Amino acid sequence: MSSGIYIVANDRVIDNAIALLNSIRYYDPEVPIYLIPFNDNYHKVAEQLATLHNVQIFPDLELIDTFTKRIGEIFDRNFLALPNKMRKLVAWFGPLDEFIYIDTDIVVFEKIADNLDKLSEVDFFCCDYHYANEKLRNIFSPFVKEQQIFSDTQLQDVFNSGFWASRKGVITEQQMDEALRECAAHREYFDFSQGVTDQPILNYLVLKLISKRGNLVKIPGGGPGSWAGSRNFQQQDYALYDRGQRLKYLHWAGTRMKTGSPYWQLWEHYRYLHEGKFAFIPKLTRRLFPFVSART
Repeated sequence: MSSGIYIVANDRVIDNAIALLNSIRYYDPEVPIYLIPFNDNYHKVAEQLATLHNVQIFPDLELIDTFTKRIGEIFDRNFLALPNKMRKLVAWFGPLDEFIYIDTDIVVFEKIADNLDKLSEVDFFCCDYHYANEKLRNIFSPFVKEQQIFSDTQLQDVFNSGFWASRKGVITEQQMDEALRECAAHREYFDFSQGVTDQPILNYLVLKLISKRGNLVKIPGGGPGSWAGSRNFQQQDYALYDRGQRLKYLHWAGTRMKTGSPYWQLWEHYRYLHEGKFAFIPKLTRRLFPFVSART
């Protein structure tokens, strides 16, 4: 049985993708990783990640193209403006039997694929506190709870769409197609008010179609957090800790990645992990002292 990791990227997010892959490979040199192209502008990032980290392109590009067109047919553009945002869903139909999907605005702090052992107990898992902190915001409208589209117990399993895991075959193409049509027919179910895209739809699919679900933070005492908006994490040796527990990963969800962003220096560490100390010299210093090199 094959297991590994999927990411979605294009050339626009190449820096984030490099940071993520540098962190993954730092802890795990061997795990298979597949790039699902976000659009046709992916050749630079694909070449870079293949060279640095043996990342492979998703082998069935025709499937991705067909799936994207199908999404465009099912959803009105006023409902879902960017069908490409849904491309991560092809993970259920890819080459990996068990997989973790990871957004590129994430870095990891452990051999992240080891968490796939959880799939011996469930068919899907996430690892975040969205259910506790955000609750239904950026996923479902109050209508879903009021009309009992899902039970209160089911709604305790909502999750952030940037990090999750499942296995091939748990959702069939026919099941997904039918569920996506349900979503398209019931825009009133969803909360898109803050500009999220795939997250509400993915949550609907998982709650509707996968009954055996888990969340890695739901352990006695609670697992460590993962959101970069939390300022209470402690840094040690280029990893973060929450109440003494090492984070599995850090996700800059909803945060524009730039100088001054939360934990920015940590992101820079992983982005320039293989490029020497020169990467950390402030840009102003580089302009004033262009002769400074990584070997000084």
